Amino acid sequence: MAELDPLAVYIHWPYCTRICPYCDFNVYKTKGNDGALLSSIIRDLEGWRKDSGPRYITSIHFGGGTPSLLSAEDIKILIDKVDALWGLLSETEIALEANPIDADPVKWTAYKNNGINRLSLGVQTFNSKALKFLGRDHSGEQALGALTLAKSIFPSVSADIIFGWAGQTQAQLDHDIKTVLRANTDHISTYQLTIENGTAFAKAEERGQSRAVNEDASADFFEAVTTSLLDAGFDHYEVSNFAKPNHSSRHNLAYWKAFDYVGVGPGAHGRLTIGEQKQAMVCELTPAAYINCVEKNARGYSAKDLLSPSERAEEYVLMGLRITEGFSLDHYKHITGHELAPERYKPLICDGLLALHKRKLSATPQGRFVLNALTDALLV
Repeated sequence: MAELDPLAVYIHWPYCTRICPYCDFNVYKTKGNDGALLSSIIRDLEGWRKDSGPRYITSIHFGGGTPSLLSAEDIKILIDKVDALWGLLSETEIALEANPIDADPVKWTAYKNNGINRLSLGVQTFNSKALKFLGRDHSGEQALGALTLAKSIFPSVSADIIFGWAGQTQAQLDHDIKTVLRANTDHISTYQLTIENGTAFAKAEERGQSRAVNEDASADFFEAVTTSLLDAGFDHYEVSNFAKPNHSSRHNLAYWKAFDYVGVGPGAHGRLTIGEQKQAMVCELTPAAYINCVEKNARGYSAKDLLSPSERAEEYVLMGLRITEGFSLDHYKHITGHELAPERYKPLICDGLLALHKRKLSATPQGRFVLNALTDALLV
């Protein structure tokens, strides 16, 4: 492996002011010892650097949770630490997730001045009634105001839009898309509301209280969103993501292209290739357990496993089919030691679900509706 293969850095800040009823991320409402957690993340980064050696850093992503609860000074400390360990280039993407309720021109300007060059804003919808239903703590007016502010400060702004909530109409979805486009948003992530086990919404569904539309309605919504954003000149570069030129998420592309990535903070996942072996790491889930683990082992992960060639291939195909460019048959062969059998993918090409171009297999627009089935067919 080349010395300077790409490496992405993910920093998980687990705290939220409130936990959304549809969220199954590793988040915590009660804040703990911020200073101890920050110090543990820094020490964990140092451990990653010892294992990875010198690498080219393609991106740093602050996720959560709500990482915009961190001060601009703390953000700078972490960015400077990554820079000191690996070195950053002028084109390195440094992104921060934020909620509209946190919009503050002074704080957000400080974020930009301290290195953040991309803001990912959790808009979800501009419909205030729906936002209340979704358990969000901002209004539609606040969402638009935050998006407008973000556009005035950051070079690249992404907005999350969620669809498929119970009672949603096509007109309401159209309004959300038109509003986010009028705000001149650079990147739009669209997510279908799914009911995850263990969430408040799952418990409501068990009581017979509908929280999401049916699959057919959700598919219609997705098709409408795709048409609207393509007509507006966005590149549908990944199943759920649309971007203006030069605004695709470099960090998420690192996942989808099977690059290595650092994962620090409670519950974070990471991947690191050493020689021809790829390791998968998962950090301790709770802040207290993560802090204790770092104090004891100088690393925050509680599990580290070597991925087998078949496991690596499964990840590579699953992720690669999500992006427009697809996955490389040559890299698949490099991972597994054998060619992907043509009889597995040629029928799917004939059915209009896959396309083959320059030794890369990609899902067609029709194939994107059945990605799980495609993956199963290719890897059976």
